[in-house]
Amino acid sequence: MKLEIGRINIKDVQFGDKTYVQGGVLTIDKEGLIASLKEDERIKDIRLDIAKPGEKVRIIPVKDVIEPRVKVSGTGAGFPGVTTKPSQCGEGRTHALYGAAVVTVGDIVGFQEGVIDMWGEGAKWTPFSKTLNVTVDIQVVDGLDTHTHEETVRLAGLRAAEFIGEAGKEMEPDEVLTYEMGSIFEETAKYPNLPKVIYAEMMITQGLLHDTYIYGVNAQTILPTLMHPNEELDNAVISGNCVAACDKITTYQHQNNTAILDLYAQHGKEINFMGVIMVPEHTTLSGKLRASDYTIKLAKTLGADGVLVSEEGYGNPDSDLLMICKKCEKAGIITTLITDECAGRDGMSQPLADTAAEAVAVVSGGNVSHVVTLPPADKIIGNPESIAVLAGGWEGALLEDGTLMCELNAVIGATSEIGYHNVTCRLY
Repeated sequence: MKLEIGRINIKDVQFGDKTYVQGGVLTIDKEGLIASLKEDERIKDIRLDIAKPGEKVRIIPVKDVIEPRVKVSGTGAGFPGVTTKPSQCGEGRTHALYGAAVVTVGDIVGFQEGVIDMWGEGAKWTPFSKTLNVTVDIQVVDGLDTHTHEETVRLAGLRAAEFIGEAGKEMEPDEVLTYEMGSIFEETAKYPNLPKVIYAEMMITQGLLHDTYIYGVNAQTILPTLMHPNEELDNAVISGNCVAACDKITTYQHQNNTAILDLYAQHGKEINFMGVIMVPEHTTLSGKLRASDYTIKLAKTLGADGVLVSEEGYGNPDSDLLMICKKCEKAGIITTLITDECAGRDGMSQPLADTAAEAVAVVSGGNVSHVVTLPPADKIIGNPESIAVLAGGWEGALLEDGTLMCELNAVIGATSEIGYHNVTCRLY
């Protein structure tokens, strides 16, 4: 399977009367985009804005971030199974407006939404302070139940990314990144002496707005599933959850999954990267036992010598993470974990809700409980008072002068457990 991602580097974003890219400047037909999104009768009003790196702009509460893209050749246009009919992703060419992002904002439904600051202290903690953000602030019609409300807002973000992404369809990319991997048998024959490594990506699938979708299927309903890494890089996986903002894997992060990209970079050199096991996270003991057993079975069937396991969320999913670790190590499969820590504001509490002697190779994304003080913004996109009900915020976290105090819990991507963030430490 061969996938080409053509990156069109975006240096600036502005609104105009049509959507196009010229000289690295993305111009968006503001009224056209609004009209397109309001074709969904569940949407009452939409406010579009732009937030650029370095501006004293705060975006709150953020639901999702999406990279604008368009399929140029091959199947899998849009977000298959969600905004378009189900079709195979991962082959052909996709053009990405690299450096631009769609950020969805809306009324609080689930409390685990987040904050993006485009400057200063807050910008240090989120990768999305570096993107040129087109914010889509959505108000839905009255009377929608919470799940329908959330679905409406998230679909609007995906459709906005499709609308904007069309600007890159006929353009010559600034660079083309190629991701190519044959069958397991072909790759093993090419690299017989390299250790076979699997990536097990745990996904929030706990219901109550904590869901991830693969080709439009709620991963809550599946057993651990083997995917070609190209599929995730090509829009097959989207975020549909309100997990704590710090380690929420946004759709943008699925599209640019850094664990996959790092493994690809070593494929054929240090390792033989065999694929991705998508692992649902369950709240029941039976679900955790089933998913961990099935993950080990797949890894053993593929002859894996090593497995990299990343988590999404913390607390309840820690038990899944450690179950997989223990079972892999017992089976002789060398295991490395990526997680973050909920270690209390002083950093002195037990970092994970579970532990295992086998967990000897752990990459930490940082402490979700670390408190940051964010200075007043010149401009707010959204509603700053929502910090009172966000995970990581509290009543009184917004001071009279506009200063915001919160835990990293509330900052989008601050402790990402696929490594897509600005700060990490490694413990061996």
